[in-house]
Amino acid sequence: MAGLSVVVVAPDNEQRAVLQAMVDGTSVAKVVHSCGSFPMGASDAVIRRVQSANPDIVLLDIPQDNPMQALRGVELIHQGMPDTAIIVVGTLSQPQVIVNSMRAGAREFLERPTTTADLLEAFVRLSANQRSARRDETRATIFTVLNAKGGSGATTVAVNLALALEAAHGNVALVDIAQLGHAALHLNLKPAFTIADAVRNLHRLDRSLLESFMTRHSGGLQLLAGNLSPNPVEPSTAEFARLFDLLGGAYRYVVVDASSRLDATARLVSNLSRTVLMVATADLAGIWSAPRIQEHLGDAGSKDKFQLILNRFRKNPSFRENDVEAASGLKILWKIPNQYFVVSTAIDRGVPVVGQSHGELARAFSGLAHKLTEDDPEVKRAAWSLFKSVERA
Repeated sequence: MAGLSVVVVAPDNEQRAVLQAMVDGTSVAKVVHSCGSFPMGASDAVIRRVQSANPDIVLLDIPQDNPMQALRGVELIHQGMPDTAIIVVGTLSQPQVIVNSMRAGAREFLERPTTTADLLEAFVRLSANQRSARRDETRATIFTVLNAKGGSGATTVAVNLALALEAAHGNVALVDIAQLGHAALHLNLKPAFTIADAVRNLHRLDRSLLESFMTRHSGGLQLLAGNLSPNPVEPSTAEFARLFDLLGGAYRYVVVDASSRLDATARLVSNLSRTVLMVATADLAGIWSAPRIQEHLGDAGSKDKFQLILNRFRKNPSFRENDVEAASGLKILWKIPNQYFVVSTAIDRGVPVVGQSHGELARAFSGLAHKLTEDDPEVKRAAWSLFKSVERA
C-alpha cells in the first residue's frame, strides 16, 4: 500500500487544499495532481490530465449545491479509467447522491467533513480489496486473532496457529499488537526489541531493519513482540498501516495477536486481514459479544471474513453449535478441545502445545492452519505436485 498516488478533484479551492493535506497526512499516499473543475466530456482536458497522472485513486468532492456536474465527472472518469478507484466526498443528507455516485462508478463515499483517519481506512480497504482481486501471491496473507471477551484465549490460539503455519509452510511472522504483549511469554522468548521500536524507526525501516527487530523462535517463527509495558503514546493508524505494508512484503503469512484490542488499530488490521478469528468459549458473554465486536470492527461487505473459534470446547447438549452460530451471527470455523491444564502448563513452561507433542491439541491447531490455507494457490500446487510424485513412484 506504500506510495498510493492520488488525484484530487474539487472546484472549491479551500476544500481542495484540505483534501490534499489530508491525503498527505495519511503517510501512505501522496497527491500527484489536483483539478479545480469536473470533466464535461470524454475528450475533456481534465480527463486527459487525470489519465496522464495515472493515479491509483481519484478523490472527488461533490458540492452540496451542484451535485449533478460532479456525478457526471465520476461517470466520465470511471469510463476513461475503469481500473482506477474513485472515492467521493459528500454529505449524507443527500441519499440519492450517494446512490447515484456508486452507480456512476465510485468505490467509496465519505461523509463531509472528512478526517485523515477516514481517508486512511478507505485507502486500506481499497488496497486490501485490490490485492484480493488480483490474488497477489507476493503479499503476505494476514490472519488476525482476537477475543470475543477477555480471557478467551486469543494469544494461545495466535501463538499455536503461527507455529503450525511455520511448521507447514515457513516464513511466518507473529505480530503482537496487544496493549500489553504476552506472546513472548508463551514462547519463552526475551525480545530485545518490540513493535514500538519498529514504529519509532518507520522513517528508515526496510526489510533488513524490520528483520532485526524480530525475535526468532527455535521453530523458525519470527515474533514482533508486543509492548512490555503499557505504551502511554499509541502509534497512529497511519504508522501501523506502513508497518503492515512492510510486513506484507516480507512474509508469507502474518498472524496478528490483537487480544482484546478494539480500537482504530484493530479495525485497520481487521480490514487488512483475509480472516479475523474471533476466539470465544461456549458461554453467553462471549457469544453475546461476538456480533457486536464484528459490527464495530468490520466494514460493509466484510462479515464473511469474521469466523468463530470455539476454544476450550466440549460438547454440551444444552448449547448446540447451531445455537451458537444463530446467536452470534458468525460461522464456527474450528473447535479447540478443552484441555485447560495442558494449555496452562504449556504457557507456564513457555513451550506451546504445537511444539511439544502430537496430541489432540497439537492436531487441532495444525488442522486449523490447514483449514485456513487449503485454498491458497501455492498450497494447492504443492499438494498436487506431491500427489503426482507419489503417483509416479
